[in-house]
Amino acid sequence: MSEKKRFYITTPIYYVNDAPHIGHAYTSLACDVLARFKRLNGYDVKFLTGTDEHGQKVEKSARAEGTAPTAFTDRVSQNFRDLALFMNFSNDDFIRTTEDRHAEACRSLWKSLFEKDQIYLSNYSGWYAIRDEAFYDEGELNDGPDGLKLAPTGAPVEWVEEPSYFFRLSAWQDKLLQFYDNNSDFIQPVSRRNEVLNFVSGGLQDLSVSRTTFNWGISVPGDNNHVIYVWLDALINYITAVGYPKIGEGTDYSRYWPANVHMVGKDILRFHAVYWPAFLMAAGLEPPHSIFAHGWWTNEGQKISKSLKNIIDPVNLVETYGLDQVRYFLLREVPFGRDGDFSHSSMVSRLNGDLANDYGNLVQRVLTLVFKNCNEQVPLPQKFLNEDSLLLKAANDAVKEAKKSLEKFAFHESLEEIWRVIRLANGYIDRQAPWKLSKEDPERMETVLYVLMETLRYIAILTQPFMPHSSNQILDQLSVAQEKRTYNHLNEAHSLAPGRRITEPFGVFPRYQDNKK
Repeated sequence: MSEKKRFYITTPIYYVNDAPHIGHAYTSLACDVLARFKRLNGYDVKFLTGTDEHGQKVEKSARAEGTAPTAFTDRVSQNFRDLALFMNFSNDDFIRTTEDRHAEACRSLWKSLFEKDQIYLSNYSGWYAIRDEAFYDEGELNDGPDGLKLAPTGAPVEWVEEPSYFFRLSAWQDKLLQFYDNNSDFIQPVSRRNEVLNFVSGGLQDLSVSRTTFNWGISVPGDNNHVIYVWLDALINYITAVGYPKIGEGTDYSRYWPANVHMVGKDILRFHAVYWPAFLMAAGLEPPHSIFAHGWWTNEGQKISKSLKNIIDPVNLVETYGLDQVRYFLLREVPFGRDGDFSHSSMVSRLNGDLANDYGNLVQRVLTLVFKNCNEQVPLPQKFLNEDSLLLKAANDAVKEAKKSLEKFAFHESLEEIWRVIRLANGYIDRQAPWKLSKEDPERMETVLYVLMETLRYIAILTQPFMPHSSNQILDQLSVAQEKRTYNHLNEAHSLAPGRRITEPFGVFPRYQDNKK
């Protein structure tokens, strides 16, 4: 038996100065779908998420609450862990940067960089945004009200002068450009790749990688006056979780690293696509295979912000519309990588059109007819006519296309391919009218219903990564065994067995009605 292919995917670790919102759920959802997709394809998958808990901003937030940073981070980190469970994310690990394993990894990487003369002590003076935990050049700043300077993100900056250790980032400019040239898919989508190329080509300066003005962080080895800059600390989580600094044969590091995908929001692309590969290569380690930077959500056309009080709480969304319905909407509505707008009307249109009418109604019609007219069991097909074979071929063809789209993170295209088959199946059942055939030609009715059940088996297996709970409810009703729900079973050899009992069908995607009383 050949060894399984491996797939390591990560979310960014989420900063604990605030409550989880739709952006966090969106990134993790994309990773969850890819992780489930790969597992269904037989891969050995590691899916990592977690929380980023150090830095000046966290220390400041804890102080504002009158709480110790440890108690503050314990509470807020749990909110993100709870969200992962609530959204049915299948992560294999949840990392916190306050864990001992992470402190060990950070100090080990620091020592490696220091020993290779990639880090040196000097003095820092420049603009710093506490909100972003990031340094900015003068040319990147914008003028704000009352003479205030603002970062490109809109965060206020302050002038900082302090001793600091620096990473020799300037020495990596040409090597990074060569790396991007050799690895054209490293930064995705292409528009984000161009942004990074322009930034790096414009010249890189050495990067401050320690702070002395606060102490909520991991101390620099051999110099307790400094803590490791939060972004160096945070990025290391990806190798902490695979056991770094243990990297020899037989370790999780050798098993999973380099990561296949770091999924990030476009606001933190620079840290992942510039600083992170430079840190790794400077330490003699391999960079990840790819970074994918997705877009942001707006709310009914407005930018989401605390001041507008329009932050979208994913828990409220799910409680209003349903879990799999929200998962479906977020990945169907907008091409992944672009910005998207959430609106109630769009959500209801997807729920009632795509899910209740197209998919749910098809399942309900087919299985109700089978239950009532086929002795509560999978029907026995006779000779397949051309229209039967065409529908079954469309379902089979969809497997390749839906998988191909997921491989390139085109979630909406994968779902559209599946829905193409759903629309074909709805047209087929209307034309064949098995409810009439039950009286006129019972044998033909059984063949038609069998073709529809087999088509639904394909559809439900393909929708599992997106809507795992609902898809498995449908597969249960189709009487598909648990061990026969992988992509390896999407072929004729694993077709439904005629005569297998089915249970009384029930609706999976109810229609959404406003103003329920």
